[in-house]
Amino acid sequence: MTNERRVLVHPDKQALAGSVAARFITKTLDILDDLGSANIVLTGGSMGSGVLAAVNESAARDTLDWSRIHFWWGDERWLPAGDAERNDQQAFDALLSHIDIPAGNIHQFPASDGPLDLDQAADSYAAELAAHAEEGAELPRLDITFLGVGPDGHIASLFPHRSGIQVNDRTVIAVRDSPKPPAERLSLTRPVLNHSDRVWMVLAGSDKAPALGLALAGASRDEVPVGGIKGRKRTVFFVDRDAAAEVPEALIAPSY
Repeated sequence: MTNERRVLVHPDKQALAGSVAARFITKTLDILDDLGSANIVLTGGSMGSGVLAAVNESAARDTLDWSRIHFWWGDERWLPAGDAERNDQQAFDALLSHIDIPAGNIHQFPASDGPLDLDQAADSYAAELAAHAEEGAELPRLDITFLGVGPDGHIASLFPHRSGIQVNDRTVIAVRDSPKPPAERLSLTRPVLNHSDRVWMVLAGSDKAPALGLALAGASRDEVPVGGIKGRKRTVFFVDRDAAAEVPEALIAPSY
């Protein structure tokens, strides 16, 4: 299997969310059949939640054995548990509270109203990742990692011209200088994202087109962090027509 970035274009946000949801169910069924379990990394934002809501609305939702699926997050806002702006709360609202999944399969980042400070929270999540890895490894197998892409090209909470995108000696970092509020966040690092077998980036809107075009044209990860992300087996950009405006025609795939 070649590992190259491909772009799948959809007519609008609704079609985009529905298509990604269907592919998620189909691919996760395959992963469960082949490997017995699945580790999925979730993202926030309107499209991240939209895909999960489309999974929840799918007639095929309960063909998945949710007890064999573990959910993680690429990043989280340092806010109190249950805050509507937290990525995990958005995921619960869209999907997780509607399915039969063991609480131990849902790996949330610590919250700001808990007993840990920001640095301790980063260490705690790193330890949880390691606890689910094979012996001697720092990370579990990551089967599908969902990522959104900001208009500036940021992914997770790794932003342009910030040190986070350059960190390669930690799996989880505390972020204190996010240009998007809140300033304090937790994030997986680039090596963890690139450890994923499949990276699925879901983005919509004309404001995302310049960053996507730059990333696919080879812009540096420091300038456009998404340019430094590539899954080990496959990297796919699922986009709507507006976000695809600056994508080279040769990279647009007619099908998966």
